[in-house]
Amino acid sequence: MSESQPDARGLWALVLGASLLGFAAMLVRWATPAGPLVVGFYRMLFALPLVLWMARGSLQPGLSRARLWALLAGLCFVLDLWTWHTALHHTSAANATLLVTLAPIWVAVVSVLWMGAHLRKRFWGGMLLALAGALVLGLAKGARWGTGLGELLGALASLAYGAFTLALGRARRELSAQEALFWVVAFCTLGFGLLGWWRGEVFSGFPGRAWWSLLGLGLVIQVAAWWLITWGMGHVPTNAGAMGLMVQPVATVILGWLLLGEPLKPLQSLGTLLVLAGVALCAFTPPVRETPSTPIPG
Repeated sequence: MSESQPDARGLWALVLGASLLGFAAMLVRWATPAGPLVVGFYRMLFALPLVLWMARGSLQPGLSRARLWALLAGLCFVLDLWTWHTALHHTSAANATLLVTLAPIWVAVVSVLWMGAHLRKRFWGGMLLALAGALVLGLAKGARWGTGLGELLGALASLAYGAFTLALGRARRELSAQEALFWVVAFCTLGFGLLGWWRGEVFSGFPGRAWWSLLGLGLVIQVAAWWLITWGMGHVPTNAGAMGLMVQPVATVILGWLLLGEPLKPLQSLGTLLVLAGVALCAFTPPVRETPSTPIPG
């Protein structure tokens, strides 16, 4: 299958996985008092045995180029969460979350400049529509320009997230979803553990609800959601994959309304519709030409 021919199953897997990511914000909140790096460490550690079992038939000794791409994706994911969590200490959550949604722009620019993609005007229109929706969602949550440091860190997080998307998409050209996910999780476990130790975060002594939340992050978010996303990334163009991940803030808003009783403002409803319309427009607008690949099954 060429990347210019999106697979509907891949698109649905991406949307479902990104929707499950909407639970992450609530689980991280319930994991308090665990620090952000420790949350990342246990999220990966609890997922590691299951993803290792899932990938048991495809793991081979040695580091191929595709595995190096998967490890690079893990490094970028650690940098993304680290800079984003740090941004939350210097600006509002709305500002930090809004800036991370810039990631599809970086993916599109890299795809055009270095990967030979020629994106249609309709794709750029869908991206602008989705970004406008993300802006509306951010404003509805109170996004305002702060001192600048938090905003800079949020922008850096979006760069890391975009690089993660590109690296994961490249790894999926040769690796199964199970093996790609294993290498990402393994590297992230090591990265979050070392960073948490270096930053002096506490790794124990949490209440029961925090441990259950950490387990949920590992099994629901890192295994179920990210397996769906990783599988989907191998069956759609990288740009469409990046846009599909923008469903996450929409899912966060809806789940917050359903499960936490957070009021759904008219602006949030408008932003949600804009994001979904933009994502749908991009998803069904394949690039004119992109480096073809044949993702291996799984």
